[in-house]
Amino acid sequence: MFIGKIDDVNDSYYNPILREVLKYLRTTDFSNMVEGAYPVTNNITAKLQRYETRQAEDCKPESHNKFVDVQFVAEGEELLGWCPISPDIQITETYNFAKDVTFYKSLIPESCVILSTRSFAILYPVDVHRPCCSVDEDNPSIVTKVVVKIPVELLK
Repeated sequence: MFIGKIDDVNDSYYNPILREVLKYLRTTDFSNMVEGAYPVTNNITAKLQRYETRQAEDCKPESHNKFVDVQFVAEGEELLGWCPISPDIQITETYNFAKDVTFYKSLIPESCVILSTRSFAILYPVDVHRPCCSVDEDNPSIVTKVVVKIPVELLK
C-alpha cells in the first residue's frame, strides 16, 4: 500500500499509468459530479461515491485480484484499515470472480491510516483493506470518494 496527499505527489516516483491516474484525481473537480462510473483511460474506470462512514465492525476487510485500487478521498475523512495478505487472516467469503473481491473476518495485524480530504491510498492485490470506517465512531463523516480501478496487467 502507498498513501499520500494528492497535491504533494512527485510524479517521478510512479509509473506512467499511475501518474496519469493521479493527475486525473488531482485535476478533476468531483464536487458537482453525480455518483457513478467514469472512464479515465486504457480500460481504467473511476467510481465516484458518496456515503456516511460506519463503525469498523460494520465494514468488511477485502482484497482484489484483477485490479489495483486507487482510493481518493475528495472530501471528508475516513479510517482505512490495512494488513498484508497472509495465512493468518480468515476468509469469510471466497473470491467472487465477477465482483473481483474476497472478504475476510479481520485484519491481522491491523494498521490504520486516516484518509482526509485529498488523500489517497494505492492498494495492490496483496493489500487486504477495510475502507469506509469512521474516524470517530460516535460521529460518522460524509465522504466523497473516488475509487479508480486499474487492471493489474497494466502495471506489469
